[in-house]
Amino acid sequence: MNLSTQRILIIGGGFSGMSAAIQLRKLGASVDLVEIDAGWRSYGAGISLGGATLRAFRTLGILDAFMAEGSATDGVHLHLPHGPKVAEIPTPRIAGADVPGGGAIMRPVLARILADATRASGTHVRLGCTFTAIEQDADGVTVTFNDGDSQRYDLVIGADGLYSKVRETVFPDAPKPRYSGQAVWRAVLPRLPEVETATMWIGPQVKPGVNPVSATEMYLFVTEPKPVNEHVDPATFADRLRDLLADFPAPVLRQIREQITPESQINYRPLEGLLMPRPWANGRVVMIGDTVHATTPHLASGACIGVEDALVLAEELGRGDDLPTALAAFEARRWERCRMVVENSTRLGEIEISGGDKEEHGRIMRDSLMALSQPI
Repeated sequence: MNLSTQRILIIGGGFSGMSAAIQLRKLGASVDLVEIDAGWRSYGAGISLGGATLRAFRTLGILDAFMAEGSATDGVHLHLPHGPKVAEIPTPRIAGADVPGGGAIMRPVLARILADATRASGTHVRLGCTFTAIEQDADGVTVTFNDGDSQRYDLVIGADGLYSKVRETVFPDAPKPRYSGQAVWRAVLPRLPEVETATMWIGPQVKPGVNPVSATEMYLFVTEPKPVNEHVDPATFADRLRDLLADFPAPVLRQIREQITPESQINYRPLEGLLMPRPWANGRVVMIGDTVHATTPHLASGACIGVEDALVLAEELGRGDDLPTALAAFEARRWERCRMVVENSTRLGEIEISGGDKEEHGRIMRDSLMALSQPI
């Protein structure tokens, strides 16, 4: 397809939507991106990223910006609750010999890097804007927006996340997000000298970990079983998070626990997931990222597979003879990899909730990271 003649709308300004805009503009498409949040905000603390994500950043052209503002390291260290290191999961340098195998960054910082690159690409960004109707015919898609405007497009990309309105509109019988029975806590703290790379302590059911996000900061993440998805009062966040670490005598975790205050940018999120069966496209509307494969964070790969979706979709659109062929090729390349991440992440959570087999847990992590190192 000659993308220079194509007009494309992306609904959703998250990581996958912005990545799609950047890559499609490189191929000459005319791209509009609408984002319902007028402030284009990104919530949360840190985000851990594997080597496959850094490889995708290199393709997008934002790797240098990530390296300047985030943190890149090699390996994942696994410790017992009282401190001793028992294993190290290797992280291959798949983004290049000069780039460590993993890393982390503050989520709002990564969002800003991508937003800057999106605007620089020439994408037309409309904030505080979303669709009210999508109507297809043989020649294109008519989209009506919440400000009353109406535009015609050759393709619409739904990238509006776990609670997608695009999915609900185009596939009304699609599965709904499912609560996993587990929640994650995150906080931002001063980086300790002992924290050189991603490090986790494997408790019976609670799993804390830390990862550097810059030269001076690290973020703490703690998963805990939560049979019921219930509201947690933010006023209790600091006390609850400290309580979760009380049974871990590891010296580093003791230091971390003492650092936690209400000012630690604490974030609490019940973990939900979704894997939508194929097809991910209906006519001239296709969905990517969390809209079709939202995963829990156990493999640190949710952002990765969303950004990869954007790269693969742009590539297939650029070389396909027609739209149906390109969209079918996109799905064929993405399905198995995304299924693996979602289902393996779910299994890791099940093992943690039940206090199950730690060897199986480690094996799934190693096998999954090796699978993600393969070409997309």
